[in-house]
Amino acid sequence: QVQLVESGGGLVQTGGSLRLSCTASGRPFSLFDAMGWFRQAPGKDREFVAAVSTNEGKINYSDSAKGRFTIARDSARTMTLQMNNLQPEDTAKYFCTADELFRTVLIGTADYWGRGTQVIVSS
Repeated sequence: QVQLVESGGGLVQTGGSLRLSCTASGRPFSLFDAMGWFRQAPGKDREFVAAVSTNEGKINYSDSAKGRFTIARDSARTMTLQMNNLQPEDTAKYFCTADELFRTVLIGTADYWGRGTQVIVSS
């Protein structure tokens, strides 16, 4: 059984940085072509943040993440999201996700999801 576990969330001031990690157990990330990050703020829908496809050589970011966030695959079991210049509107619970298909990760219908890690950006 695949499990995805996020870590690295916390409280940070506006302009600060955080590095989120997602670690897979039960099945290494190397067997997933696509991995990504979504976030959900209180009272709002879940939204796409970033995704990476190894086979297709693609990386996608949301408009809000471009230029500030960097998604990377560090190993067969770990993916990271480096977040710089954080703003209060980045406050949300961040979820990692993985699937064999890039498209399903992009649209948020991937098979595997973590439980999330909370990010709070104070103004």
